[in-house]
Amino acid sequence: MEKEKVTSPEHKRILAVIPCYNEELSIGNIVHKTKLYVDEVVVVNDGSRDNTSQVAQEAGADVLVHKKNKGKSAAIRTGFRYALANNFEYVITIDGDGQHNPDEIPTVLKNVLENGHDISIGFRSGIRTEMPLWRRIGKRVLDYATSFGGGGKVTDSQCGFRAFNKKAVESLSRYMNGESFSAESEQLIKANRLGLEVGEASVSCKYKDLDTSTKTPTSHGISVLSYVIWLVAQRRPLLFIGVPGFFVFLSGIILSIYTLQYYNQNHVFLISYAIAIAILLIIGAIALFMGVVLNVLPKIIKQAQQENDEDLIVLQKK
Repeated sequence: MEKEKVTSPEHKRILAVIPCYNEELSIGNIVHKTKLYVDEVVVVNDGSRDNTSQVAQEAGADVLVHKKNKGKSAAIRTGFRYALANNFEYVITIDGDGQHNPDEIPTVLKNVLENGHDISIGFRSGIRTEMPLWRRIGKRVLDYATSFGGGGKVTDSQCGFRAFNKKAVESLSRYMNGESFSAESEQLIKANRLGLEVGEASVSCKYKDLDTSTKTPTSHGISVLSYVIWLVAQRRPLLFIGVPGFFVFLSGIILSIYTLQYYNQNHVFLISYAIAIAILLIIGAIALFMGVVLNVLPKIIKQAQQENDEDLIVLQKK
């Protein structure tokens, strides 16, 4: 007996977006199960070299193809653009490797359908997840990094099982520009900046006898961390560039004082120390200067844009 699709009191069109890369073994079953809860399933084949597209189409999904592998973030952006072009009101994202259980789609959707949230994040915890201890530790590191990067309070920053209303899809489509596996962290950081309401839903997770990633956990973690660090540097240049630059410059000053004292006492000039001092002072000064400039420049540009907008309004009124 076929299960009924999730509906609100007035039915809203729901699209499932499944980003895939070489998932021919699992994608068919995922599509079959997902179709029970949504109006349409679109698989974004991100440059797969196997039969992912054929299997997905045979299972009843529409398939969008990237000719080369662009990364998960790019695949999700493609799915979001498809949702907007076809006027879907809600989007559910679910991984194509079998890690997530499509029967939990109603649980994840509930926050956006009934509870007023713009985004619903699946979080993997407790006895319902098979996540190994080493993955849990890595997940917490990325959770804290995402939170520090501006993602707000985070329970599970890396779970790709999520639901979005149309407002969130429109907003994130304009501002998401990350690549590779930074999609989940980027969504949370951008959502927090845009003032989108984020809810959470407990979901299970399958790991045993399942290769759940096309990248190793280490390379995945490095990819996400590097992107979060870049976002922090972009948003808080004075903190991320200027403050370290100040301490590097200060180290050069301290080392120069020590070198002068040593020369006064022993009449020996330490050339190696002098070279190190010059390097520290130059790098520190440049970093401090860049931090200050990058911190002030966006504000100057924003103020100039506001003044231009005000002038334009005055001209229009005249």
